[in-house]
Amino acid sequence: QCDKTFSQQNALKEHKRTHTGEKPYHCNQCDKAFATKRYLTRHQRVHTGEKPHKCNQCDKAFSQQNALKEHKRTHTGEKPYKCNQCDKASSTKIYLIKHQRVQTGEKPYK
Repeated sequence: QCDKTFSQQNALKEHKRTHTGEKPYHCNQCDKAFATKRYLTRHQRVHTGEKPHKCNQCDKAFSQQNALKEHKRTHTGEKPYKCNQCDKASSTKIYLIKHQRVQTGEKPYK
């Protein structure tokens, strides 16, 4: 269905699920299902409260690696997401999106 290639058979199998929508890994705590065991494991932290990703500069911990990466920017001041309408920059993509909606007047929720 696409031209993506993989060095491992299992990676190809997982990728194919993005096309088929197959989600064979089911959460035993709620009705959510996932395409990979890794995504299920990450989701289950919502239920367990596990936060294995710890900041080495403060006491904060996160359930997902990406959340830790974004948090670390509060220490470094890094703001990689730039608004194309003004000089505003943001440490997270979601804050940039919210800012841009204000700029454009977009209101996607009714």
